[in-house]
Amino acid sequence: MRYRPSVWQSTAAALSLAAVTLSTAPAMAASAEGTPPTVVLVHGAFADASSWDKVTALLQRRGYPVVAAPNPLRSLSGDASYIASILKGIHGKVILVGHSYGGSVITNAARDAGNVKALVYVAAFLPDKGESTQTALDPERFPGSLLGPATLDQRPYTDTAGEGVDLYIKQTSFPEVFAADLPIDTARRMAVAQRPFGVAAYTGTSGTPAWKKIPSWVVVSTEDKAIAPAGQRWMAERAKAHTVEVKSSHAMSVSHPSAITDVIVDADRRTR
Repeated sequence: MRYRPSVWQSTAAALSLAAVTLSTAPAMAASAEGTPPTVVLVHGAFADASSWDKVTALLQRRGYPVVAAPNPLRSLSGDASYIASILKGIHGKVILVGHSYGGSVITNAARDAGNVKALVYVAAFLPDKGESTQTALDPERFPGSLLGPATLDQRPYTDTAGEGVDLYIKQTSFPEVFAADLPIDTARRMAVAQRPFGVAAYTGTSGTPAWKKIPSWVVVSTEDKAIAPAGQRWMAERAKAHTVEVKSSHAMSVSHPSAITDVIVDADRRTR
């Protein structure tokens, strides 16, 4: 007797095939359009590479290779050199993404990197030559940031390079300043795990900015209490960047990963 699968078996097989097709569709689409660029994600002050976890997952589902780089947060020149060394080790094109102070870093790291085809700034600084993260925005012209003596702690440290001073957001202030649209328990854990931000990184001055020659995108966080939204818009306009606004706190990579992913994909498509 010839075997014939039941209606249920045939349906199950069809559903299984459909599931496989859907699960691999992003990667297949990327392959059909050519080798996708590597997305290098650079975190900012008071954070670490794990802040990109949700964005990484979404990008990987779309077929993009991802590097979530550890930003040393020690000095602007040193941090930029370190990220530049990562870029040199990547074959093929790169989309370089920076959050917060990470924007200052990618502005300098990409200056001489021939493989960076787009810059994406997420609630970030876009300093011009001679500006630092500290001086890029005039607080009187662009009010709204809660970062300052009332919300920051300064802690001296000593390491093999010598002595310095680190900045931390006070744990009691962290939820309001950094992560107001996240669950309070999540924000409190982020406050405990925050990375120290060296004063030398905060005050280090930028060289010629990469955004003057590389197409740039800016994602403005409109509810930001760390970098004034009006200042973000002004820096984006100065850089002639494509601008998207998201109703978000400063911790946008955690609270709105889909919006960031969409901008990265748009940057890829527009720079082919």
